[in-house]
Amino acid sequence: MLPATLPLHVRELVFKINGVRVLDGVNLDIPAAGCTAILGYNGAGKSVLLRLLHGLLTPTSGAIEWSGDFKPEQVAQRQAMVFQSPVLLRRSVEANIRYALTKRGFKGHDRVSQIEQALEQTNLVDIRQRHARVLSGGERQRVAIARALAVKPEVVFLDEPTASLDPAATIVIENILRGATNGGCKLIAVTQSVGQALRLADDIVFMHRGKVIEHTQRDEFLKAPKSAVARAFVEGKLYE
Repeated sequence: MLPATLPLHVRELVFKINGVRVLDGVNLDIPAAGCTAILGYNGAGKSVLLRLLHGLLTPTSGAIEWSGDFKPEQVAQRQAMVFQSPVLLRRSVEANIRYALTKRGFKGHDRVSQIEQALEQTNLVDIRQRHARVLSGGERQRVAIARALAVKPEVVFLDEPTASLDPAATIVIENILRGATNGGCKLIAVTQSVGQALRLADDIVFMHRGKVIEHTQRDEFLKAPKSAVARAFVEGKLYE
């Protein structure tokens, strides 16, 4: 087994846009296993943090410290990301997954095996030859998740993966994600749904105005948030 890039340590992370601090001195220790949910009101900096961790953005200052002695490109090869609105290639479900595997260097039998496993894992076997353009929103998101899981990442980042989906599609995707964590894949997921955090998360990072306000185990956070802003969020209230 390859050495792990987790746990992850974030130290005094700052990200500015036009001189404005979107993230303001974030410190985190993210565990190696399970699902870490990032919660907070709109504008808290959740998605920016996710993109920084995945390497899509460069910090203004501070450090993102993955475990082990890896170069940035090696860390990136062991990760995948799923966005709220997936961008799929104009080809079949199976071809979308094959493309992701090819880009990561999978060939021959290994590629075929990973395609089959990803299709089964995401309940897409019956529509494997359907063109991506005719898929429903839930099916499109499952293809995006299948592409992510197919490359056998150590970490998958998810940015509100069910925000635009109906309850039935959300349940299907949450079951797939739960199966991924049970199989040893680490998930770091942004969500605004307390219910989703309850169903999926092991630990919760709560952000507000670019800062991490709390980071604790799921049950502890949901039962007794320590800050007024987190209590308001859990109770579904507005907070000034």
